[in-house]
Amino acid sequence: MNTAAFPLAMADEDERVTVVALHGGLGLVRRLSEMGLNVGSELRVLQRQNGGLVVLRGGTRLALGGGMAQKILVSKA
Repeated sequence: MNTAAFPLAMADEDERVTVVALHGGLGLVRRLSEMGLNVGSELRVLQRQNGGLVVLRGGTRLALGGGMAQKILVSKA
């Protein structure tokens, strides 16, 4: 299994990933944490659209812009 980290923005549809790092300012990290996107969180990419993503965390769907998704480092789950 490949555990190399890559930006969430590069994940394929229906791919399962684990958050390994959050890069960004304090405000962005706080906002992501409030959304439930913390280091160790498992996500599934549901849809890619216009540079953004829709991901599933638990039973919650979250829409992320491309810039935000670029700052979330993940590895394959």
